[in-house]
Amino acid sequence: MTEQQLPTWADPAVAPAELDAQGVSRRQLLRRAGLFGAAFALGSAATPAFAAPAQRGLGGEDPRLAYLVGDHHVHSVYSHDAKYTFSQQAQAAAKYGLDWMVFNEHSNFGHAYYGAKLEHAEILKARAANPRQLIFQGLEWYIPAAEHCTVFAAPGPNETDLLTQFELAYDGKLLGYTDGSADGANTARNEAHAVKAIQWLAEQRRTGYVDDVLVLANHPLRLGIDSPHEMRNWRDAGWGGGNDEAAEIMIGMEGAPGAQGAAIPGWRGATSIRGEYENKPSAQSWAGYPADAYLTYGGFDWATATVGGLWDAMLSEGRLFTITTNSDNHRTVFDTWKNGDWPAGQNFDNTGKLPDPVNTDTPQPGSDFWPGEFSRTHVGVTRYGYRAVMAGLRAGRVWLDHGHLLDGLDVRLKRDCDHGNGVTLGGRLRVRKGERITLYVTVTTASRANAQGILPQLAHVDVIRGAVRGPLADRDTWRAPDTKVVQSKDVSDRKGTYTLHIPITAGDESFYVRLRGSDGKRNGAGYLGASIDPHGPIPHEPGNGDPWADTWFYSNPIFVDVTGS
Repeated sequence: MTEQQLPTWADPAVAPAELDAQGVSRRQLLRRAGLFGAAFALGSAATPAFAAPAQRGLGGEDPRLAYLVGDHHVHSVYSHDAKYTFSQQAQAAAKYGLDWMVFNEHSNFGHAYYGAKLEHAEILKARAANPRQLIFQGLEWYIPAAEHCTVFAAPGPNETDLLTQFELAYDGKLLGYTDGSADGANTARNEAHAVKAIQWLAEQRRTGYVDDVLVLANHPLRLGIDSPHEMRNWRDAGWGGGNDEAAEIMIGMEGAPGAQGAAIPGWRGATSIRGEYENKPSAQSWAGYPADAYLTYGGFDWATATVGGLWDAMLSEGRLFTITTNSDNHRTVFDTWKNGDWPAGQNFDNTGKLPDPVNTDTPQPGSDFWPGEFSRTHVGVTRYGYRAVMAGLRAGRVWLDHGHLLDGLDVRLKRDCDHGNGVTLGGRLRVRKGERITLYVTVTTASRANAQGILPQLAHVDVIRGAVRGPLADRDTWRAPDTKVVQSKDVSDRKGTYTLHIPITAGDESFYVRLRGSDGKRNGAGYLGASIDPHGPIPHEPGNGDPWADTWFYSNPIFVDVTGS
């Protein structure tokens, strides 16, 4: 498949006066990366897109990047519980500046037999009409014995067939493989079937049936049924082992769920929580999670928001596990649309599509924001296209923000004695024991008001560091006791584009660093204590979680491999 037409902000033929403030800012970022115009469209012959970092020597070198904004979790009338047409969602995504999006409709027999093909026809028309908007077709997989995942493939002749074959053969809801309780008779069988599912996807990629396929776990701690050992099993299932990380299929999880508008004061009720994380442990929940794991912290899932928690425990094994954020849009807050009525004799099982919505002029129930309105996943690429987005996700060149907190973020880690670009998010730097290295964090602050009319201001940037000691013997470990916030930079008075230079010394063992920051409006001691995280995200009061007044950004890690010589 050829690469796609450039987005407006990257097209030299489009005058700056025709861009909005965000487009101007993104073009400036592109220029600074040396990727403006044709260089971005074609990539660089000198630095192929996402070349593996050098492992035979010290240091590391990654290409310069531009960041494409997207959402991998969007629903339409082709899901049994959503309400918007395909075109309504695509138009909203364009309005809020998304470059790429995934329609991941819920598994259902109606979807597998009818809806997937109908939606594919709409996607093909949309791709042809607007090549600048990258639209993937996906599936929200009910994982046997666990929660949900986004599954999506690269565009091609078999993308829809792959999804429907997978849906019918491996979906936990369709098969009745939902038992995940500790004493459930079928738990082991169901967990094993989830691993087989990811292995099957990996085989379709290896044989060339599809060019690429990726899987991301959705709202992992919402019900507490995604146990740590299951997440590690999924992560490992499609991996080739050794240094062949390009074989990975299950690449990460939602660091923050959709439904961020669920707890807007006075909207859904006194018990509402951002993300609709309003559950308690059940018979199918993994017993090792504390009750506090079922909440969101600054809108983020406990697994990600807890410094030294589950995400860090997985990173401490030295394996990348990417985080994302998205809208999970089914029903937008304060929207006035509702589903229309079924024609006689029709239902979702025999059509695969809900009736188109009708406008009531009265606000309807909802928890979500439009795609790109509040939650954004930024993926680093060297060219524009579907393969580039998937390669960037797999490589872990990812950062996320809420409320349009930042216009741009570029992170590089270099040995002090090296020149060049260094390594970036998701990458690995090889250094000597005791060597001095520097983390370069280039921030571009928000240049325009967000959808709420607020001009966001970043208040602090936190550096989080954790030791890497290899695979853990106990695959249900959710603690990383050697991970903590090691530096916090006050940037509340800084605007425009600036670079923080943060010195780091390599100790005796390998480690990783990752970044986090917020608008500073709501924070406190982290879940594992102030000595680990002195001003991290905290839960809001039930029913009182204004998302626009508590916004954060997170980045993927950079790994540092320490050698003794």
